[in-house]
Formats: sequence, structure tokens, C-alpha cells
Amino acid sequence: MPAGIILIKGYWRLPSMKVYVVDNGGQWTHREWRVLKYLKVETKIVPNTTPFDELKDLDGLVLSGGAPSVACDSNRMGNNDEYLDKATFPVLGICAGMQFMSQHFGSALGPADVPEFGEVRLKVSDHSDLFAGLPDDFIVWGSHNDEVKAVPEGFRLTASSPSCKVEGIACIDRPLYGVQFHPEVENTEHGAEIFQNFLEIIKGQRQ
Repeated sequence: MPAGIILIKGYWRLPSMKVYVVDNGGQWTHREWRVLKYLKVETKIVPNTTPFDELKDLDGLVLSGGAPSVACDSNRMGNNDEYLDKATFPVLGICAGMQFMSQHFGSALGPADVPEFGEVRLKVSDHSDLFAGLPDDFIVWGSHNDEVKAVPEGFRLTASSPSCKVEGIACIDRPLYGVQFHPEVENTEHGAEIFQNFLEIIKGQRQ
């Protein structure tokens, strides 16, 4: 085993990894924090009005889901735009976090043709990064009225579902990732593994 590395249920992690969760008002923000705590990461929940200078020494950042409709009320997403512009570390946007990321980089948002509330069958199209080692399809938990209408320029599609064509995205030249569903909810299969893969991305950035 490499020096300074700890093995947790088959996952190699760096003991000093620090990943914060930005609170965008979502109902499951504490679950994202809890998963990171379970994975033995130094973490805490911070308001989305936190200046980036207070976060610049992090190893990674999670942009939580949110109560506001990003399409109609993006002002309530605080400093998420600053985080996306300035972060050199990996960022994971979940639900509204992914929607804001997509809108920020030029994609259109709008009401979903079929809003997702409950179990959704995810189809993975890109097994690198967040979905490394995971099946081609599995059940995830969706909870959204709005959706990303197209993959933003400079990103690639990583996952979709029968009712939502953009369920996952990844930036081509920066470590920015997004999922429309909720990996932190226990109804999502392989949710903890998605977070583990995000930590693996962080570890790769630090080497």
C-alpha cells in the first residue's frame, strides 16, 4: 500500500482530502455531506453566498441541488458562477447544481417534458470519470421539474434516461461534472460509488 494512503472498502483515499458542499437550498444537501463524511473526507456545508477566496484551498466542491428553479430564479444560486469560473479543483453539480453549471456555460434550461420524481432508469454512455466501473444502466432517484435541454458547448454527455436526455455531463478540458439525479439518496443504486469516483478524480488532480 502506498505511503499516506488509506483503503476504505476497496477505495484508496488521501487522508487530508477536503471537499465542501455548497448549500443551494435543496432538501438533501445534508445527505451529500453525510456521504462524504461516511467516506472519511473532511467536509462541511457552506452557504452559496460564501466568497470563493474562502474556498480556494479545497480539494473539491459539490454544488447541491436547490429549491429555486434555476431557469426562472438563478439569482438565488448565490456565488455558484464564481465557483465555476475560478475553481481549479474538481466540481460536482447535483440536480440544480448541474442545471446552473449548464446554463452558466451556455446551455438552455426549461420545463421538463416529463418531470422526474422517483425511480429513474439511468443509461450510462460514458464510463470514464464519475461512472467508472459502474453498469451500463441502473436505477437512480430523480426529483426535478426543469431540465437541461442540450449539453453545453465544451462538455460531453455521460448519461441519459428515457424521460431526460441530459442526466450527466462532464467538461472536456476542466474537472467539472454534473448529474441531474441524486446520487446521495439511498434509492439511487451505486450512489456512494459515484461519490467515490468523484474523490478518485480529486486524487488524480492532486498527484
